[in-house]
Amino acid sequence: MELSEIGEFGFIRRVSRGCLIRPEGVERAIGDDAAAFVVPPEELTLVTTDLLVERVHFLRKATTPFNLGHKAMAVNLSDIAAMGGTPREAFVSTAIPAGCPVEYLDELYDGMKSLAARHGVNILGGDTTGSAADLILNVTVIGHVRRDEILYRSGAKPGDAVCVTGPVGDSRAGLHFVLEGAEGLDAGMQKLFEAHILPQPHLEEGRFLAATGAATAALDVSDGLSSDLMHIVEESGVGIRVEAERIPISAELHEFCGRLGKDPIRFALSGGEDYVLAVTVKAGRIDEVSQRFAARFGRPLYRVGTVTGSGRLELLAPDGRIEAVGPTGWDHFGAHDL
Repeated sequence: MELSEIGEFGFIRRVSRGCLIRPEGVERAIGDDAAAFVVPPEELTLVTTDLLVERVHFLRKATTPFNLGHKAMAVNLSDIAAMGGTPREAFVSTAIPAGCPVEYLDELYDGMKSLAARHGVNILGGDTTGSAADLILNVTVIGHVRRDEILYRSGAKPGDAVCVTGPVGDSRAGLHFVLEGAEGLDAGMQKLFEAHILPQPHLEEGRFLAATGAATAALDVSDGLSSDLMHIVEESGVGIRVEAERIPISAELHEFCGRLGKDPIRFALSGGEDYVLAVTVKAGRIDEVSQRFAARFGRPLYRVGTVTGSGRLELLAPDGRIEAVGPTGWDHFGAHDL
């Protein structure tokens, strides 16, 4: 079915079903010029937005519309997780090229609504327009967090432990299969492919770490571990030393790098879109927080290094050499392969 058959308002009515899944606090959802909702008292409001552009951030032919919708929502929820917050409301805007079937858009919104519902997030509106060539998605998520629990990039102190909440580099390997084709993948390589197209935001992990009072800085690993840790270095005015042997690398990524002759440590440092959290934790509480994290989530809080006073990002190699590391991950204005 073509969009011209149902029109803009018919399309809005069609996709708005199932968007309001948590009515408490919502005064007005889709249907007026603006949504109206109540912000919890004594909490800070968090607002994040991400733009996904076809041929820049995704290839329509390389993923399903459901998975694309899931990812468009996930990258925003991950930003809320990085601040230690709880997501509440979402707004979705789309620029749709001619010839994009209504059924494709149904599945796209189903992917967004499914992940949003899992985390108690309403979709309260947005905008829809035409596009001359490519599909463009913009999602905005509004959340909240207690003022005394919010996590910034700027709170790290020398001596803090540097940790990540999951393996890094898997999504970059998955991008390889997006570009080269994902037919006939074995289970391990399929896992890497899905790490890229179906990322899972670490919202519960972010809330847990924020509530401990032991986390001093955090962000999500979206541009690559080296690039994102550089943000903490710059915003906190500190240094970070990463121990190469402590970087959590999945068995699947080890196998992938072995097949392609890549160094898994370098690959993991420069990968992007893993959407795990990188967090600094007070040195005196790292053992306690790690134990509680493992008990809660059934996996380690991976300690990968230490905050220093050097003012730079360094890598401690397995042979004991220390070298400076620059940001090697995603640059939105750099050259890319899509």
